[in-house]
Amino acid sequence: MTADDIAARLPTIGRLRQRCKALAVLERTIDGGAPYYAYTSAWGPDEAALMSNGSGDEWAVVFTADGAFIRVFDHESTMSPYGDPGHELWPGLLDGIPTALRPQMDEPAFCDENGQFIATAVLWRLSDDDRWHVGDGITFPPLLGPYDDTGPDGSGMLEILLDDIVDHYMEFASDYYEIELNRAAVEHIVAHLPLTDTVIQALNPQLTLADLSKDIAAISYPAPAP
Repeated sequence: MTADDIAARLPTIGRLRQRCKALAVLERTIDGGAPYYAYTSAWGPDEAALMSNGSGDEWAVVFTADGAFIRVFDHESTMSPYGDPGHELWPGLLDGIPTALRPQMDEPAFCDENGQFIATAVLWRLSDDDRWHVGDGITFPPLLGPYDDTGPDGSGMLEILLDDIVDHYMEFASDYYEIELNRAAVEHIVAHLPLTDTVIQALNPQLTLADLSKDIAAISYPAPAP
């Protein structure tokens, strides 16, 4: 799987934003620590969905007034700029990116200590586009081995954002947190329905809506049911 494959399967910007918010609400509900998936509605003037596995791999989706920008970094990828003496990005990675989204490459969170933009995969879509894009003419290296499930550029980490998000998240929670989630509750949140105490406690009996009110507001998820 490469960024080309992911670009062909990603949903519209609006649907992607909903899925990212749902992941953040699920994370905050089942685990109170540093979230694997997060979302902020105050990323400067924009909004952003963030993923970090705590081991150096991460992705971000920035939602701007002009469209959406996705940055992926896989620290073990052959396409990592750290494999180049001058930390140069993989050839073609940013070719064709529109001017409106180029400011994302100056975002400090996406740069090293020298202000150099660091990524192994980049995707984007303007608000009036009919599809997602990747850099023109990228030549992808071979997989690192038969168990390389994130692809040569790490874009496989975005797979959870594709159509089967409920199944993907339940599988993730089973593997990462070693818990089996209530499927109906996960489906409720993925569908972006207003939260209730019943839904929250089906995922975490120790929490109530009141406990999550600030987080829900920060994520800008639909208001809880009265």
